[in-house]
Amino acid sequence: MRSVKLSVKEWNAAAVCLAVVIAIVVQALGLRAGWPQEPAEPRIDEEIAKQEKIYQRRGADVPSGYITNRGLLDYAELLPTGFCDALGRMGRSDRWLDIGAGAAQAILDYYAPAGDPPSAEKCARPGARARAVAISIEDRRTDKWRQQTASLGDDRIRYLSGKSLRHYSVEELGKFQIITDVFGGFTYTADLSRFVDKVLRLLEVGGVFYTLVPGVHLEGGEKLGTWYLTELEDAAGRPEKVCSWLKKCTCAKVTCESKSDWKRPTELIKVEKVCSDVSVPRMKLLEFVAGYPPDRRFQLDP
Repeated sequence: MRSVKLSVKEWNAAAVCLAVVIAIVVQALGLRAGWPQEPAEPRIDEEIAKQEKIYQRRGADVPSGYITNRGLLDYAELLPTGFCDALGRMGRSDRWLDIGAGAAQAILDYYAPAGDPPSAEKCARPGARARAVAISIEDRRTDKWRQQTASLGDDRIRYLSGKSLRHYSVEELGKFQIITDVFGGFTYTADLSRFVDKVLRLLEVGGVFYTLVPGVHLEGGEKLGTWYLTELEDAAGRPEKVCSWLKKCTCAKVTCESKSDWKRPTELIKVEKVCSDVSVPRMKLLEFVAGYPPDRRFQLDP
């Protein structure tokens, strides 16, 4: 076989061609240039699986920050102004839905005899009580709940568990005059738009959703030097505030109370449904890190 000698110019050309071929192959295989390669971020679905494990913990395994037994007094302190007055005006045929209810202690306080507990009297006034439904991903009913159910019947108080709000149909749950969420789905969901859409569809026209969200950019306030738990951005990647986004929903009148002096900057949110043609701007999930509450980042989907 005859040997072939290449000139320096020909060697350089061959080297360039080889480099181009390697680059094409690397790109096709989805490999990233650079050495050493940085470890990949945990996948969102893996973090959501970790979050599900937090929900199922029991006894001493429950993290200290994951509170499941908040009472009606806690609701009075954590929810927007007017919640207690609205709950106190409800009649026997009205309905209250509590999302992320845990042990449903708030509903038990609401139905407790007058003066027991005294601290809940401002929300649970003497007279007829509304029908109440508690929703929790995990079943945390206590003996006290079972005794109260036996006394009142399922037509007055119900406890639903085992699945998230999105898995219940409007026909299954019915409509409500008041919906509450205290560190429940609104703080934990990985699909913020679907959650808000479901809540609005479960409300009667004129009904109100009371909730809060910690660790956010406050409405009308400067960005604080703190670690945010829930961050929103518009389609261009610019910061979007939770209340500003909610105000883009149709058929929703939104009021926010900013708490900059709390442990984390927190918005207390009141959403009144004013008509039936509901629509919610779609937010897609960009980041999710399990916790109590989790870290979340969403972006407006154009």
